[in-house]
Amino acid sequence: MMGGHHAASGAAAWIAIASTGPYALGWYPLDSTGILIGALATAGTALVCDWDHRHSTIANSLPPLSNVIAVGIEKASGGHRQGTHSLLGASAFVVLAAMAAQFQMVTPVGKLSVGAGLLCMFMINLAAKALNLFPKSGWITNWLFAVVMAGLVTWFAPDQWGWLPLSMLTGVVVHIVGDMITVGGVPLLWPIVIKPPKFLRKSFISGIWRANGAFSIPLLGRAGSRREWLVLIPVSGYAMVGMGVAAWTLAQQHWPGVLAALGGVVQLP
Repeated sequence: MMGGHHAASGAAAWIAIASTGPYALGWYPLDSTGILIGALATAGTALVCDWDHRHSTIANSLPPLSNVIAVGIEKASGGHRQGTHSLLGASAFVVLAAMAAQFQMVTPVGKLSVGAGLLCMFMINLAAKALNLFPKSGWITNWLFAVVMAGLVTWFAPDQWGWLPLSMLTGVVVHIVGDMITVGGVPLLWPIVIKPPKFLRKSFISGIWRANGAFSIPLLGRAGSRREWLVLIPVSGYAMVGMGVAAWTLAQQHWPGVLAALGGVVQLP
């Protein structure tokens, strides 16, 4: 599945999980801040599995550091669509997110979840790049947007970072499922490789249980296929509507306070 489609799928999955509105599951209900920022963060976490490819969106997100990390992950995981696309790899990403969520710092304005904020900022930058939110202004705008969005949670809801590990879990699961329903498949049991018996490799099983041990349910065909586009158009629309409603609700809640604060600054001598 293409990077932008992974990101859109992650955002849509978060809307379904965290929103209590119509056509949502509401499994982990959050307020508008958690829905909006969480959707953007999950659009980014849905890309982390591709950190095993040195030319992926995440590998080029913070060069040269992100490129060096990508090369290391690629070697450690056995190449693209190997370790990071397995149950073990998904678990590792979730554990890292949970550890980041625990890193806090006491400041003059209170206790801040620095680790969660930085991770969320990085994920939102990935989402902005993959979704091409600012096509004409480049990487600086992506990072500024990410800083502002992560800052919203830090300022308005500093205790809400508990959802970050769930965001990571949602993103990596969506990514792995997205790749599993394309022709290439994913090695779910990595580093264990169970190859199908030779007598099955020329049967219909070969399209599901591949010769390299990967599992595939190729409903979408090859990555970037017309079927993939047809599925992702309504998925993206669902994510946009959910995020739009959350953003509008958030603006209604906090806009008067923002205007009051700006008025106070303007009136200062």
